[in-house]
Amino acid sequence: MIARFGLLAALALILSWLESLVPAFFAVPGMKLGLTNLVVLVALYRMGDRAAVGVNLLRILLAALLFGNGYSLAYSLAGGLLSGAAMILLKRWGKFSMTAVSVAGGLMHNVGQVLTAMLLLDTWQLAGYLPVLWIGGMAAGLVIGLLGAELTRRLPPELFD
Repeated sequence: MIARFGLLAALALILSWLESLVPAFFAVPGMKLGLTNLVVLVALYRMGDRAAVGVNLLRILLAALLFGNGYSLAYSLAGGLLSGAAMILLKRWGKFSMTAVSVAGGLMHNVGQVLTAMLLLDTWQLAGYLPVLWIGGMAAGLVIGLLGAELTRRLPPELFD
């Protein structure tokens, strides 16, 4: 279990690094595909809540240490924790597909980041940026959810035992 956890955390970190090399989509600051969420989503559905949270937290901390700063840590942590909590709750409820869970995660990640920006910059006016981010969050969540569902279907269950 520890080896699989480490592999997923390493994969999430690599995807995070690769994504940091790609310019923002549509020239909108902060809009990214969220490739690391693919790993978190697979961990959530194959290894459970604790593993998904652990992989996400470890990736966020290592990414901030290796190629980020305090601000990137704050934004990633807020977005990751809110996104993770939403995905765990919706998955536990059992009425949503993995794709819907992923879309909710993408939307909540945006909320966490905008709330953090509002606190750090001391302005509520950034809330007007949420609709723009939500369009990207829904699209990214949809793509990541579809990929996650396909990966989860194709990866052998014994890989996660």
